[in-house]
Amino acid sequence: MVDTPGKMTLWAVEIFVAAVEEGTISLAAKRLNASPSSVSQQLTNLEAGLGVLLLNRSTRPMELTSAGRLFLRRAQNILGEVTQAKAELAVFNFSKMVRLRIGVVDDFDADVTPSLMAQLSKKMDGCQFLLESASSYQLAEALDSRSMDVIITADADMTEDWMDIHPLLVEPFLVVAPKGSVDQSGDVMEQLLTMPFIRYSSRTMMGRQIEAHLARQRINLPNRFEFNNYHAIMSMVADKAGWTVTTPLGYLRAHRFIESVDVMPLPFKEMTRGISLISRKDVMDRIPQDVADLARPLLQEKLVGPCVEKLPWLKEKFKVLS
Repeated sequence: MVDTPGKMTLWAVEIFVAAVEEGTISLAAKRLNASPSSVSQQLTNLEAGLGVLLLNRSTRPMELTSAGRLFLRRAQNILGEVTQAKAELAVFNFSKMVRLRIGVVDDFDADVTPSLMAQLSKKMDGCQFLLESASSYQLAEALDSRSMDVIITADADMTEDWMDIHPLLVEPFLVVAPKGSVDQSGDVMEQLLTMPFIRYSSRTMMGRQIEAHLARQRINLPNRFEFNNYHAIMSMVADKAGWTVTTPLGYLRAHRFIESVDVMPLPFKEMTRGISLISRKDVMDRIPQDVADLARPLLQEKLVGPCVEKLPWLKEKFKVLS
């Protein structure tokens, strides 16, 4: 069917949002399984229907005009309402959901996510799944802008009134040190202070939470090494370059270094963080709850159970939340 120029269609609105998020016509077309020429024509028709220029297509990536920035929020709201309508229609038939955009924090276990998607695909036959991995802050922004339907993320300092939160698990922070470098029967903190502290970047939620906790304990550690990913930090610890503070998820994710490090409780006041599934309130009906219910047994089977078996002292600290 050919859209009549001058009329605004839902398809054109979806194309506009995709073009903004992807930055180019070709990437938007790939995401939507459409041809670049049809995407370009839809954008032209949309601009004609609105009577304004929305995108400067001569730049790479494309840039929003002032009118485009104004229209983007409305367009995202339109698509959000459509998603809500589809969810309401699907509430008695979970399999009728046509698209689900899921964001997962980049420190989440690689084994859990594929298993979760496999189970969802069985329940939601015919649904298109779009999965992205990013930092907690990036995921929260994507949910706020409606470019994600559901996110699984750390929820330490970004809870908002518009969020529908389903707690999944709680995990403690712990010390990871080079293997054999700390006698845990002695003064652990005194021994750690003889080694460099390898910290998470202050640009990450993890880094900010750790630094705030250290400050509250009046622990001032020199800033010599700072990284924004688990693998770099765990690699440094395994190479005996220093020690770090992380969580069981971070420890498990960098599994190839596990045999080269020792794990122990914090030698100062305990701290924890939660991992939750978050969506927008009153948009997805029961779907977020159903996804959370599928995720919890997988977390127990693939993460919590094996970790507690290896480190029994974590039993009451690292656990799935009902």
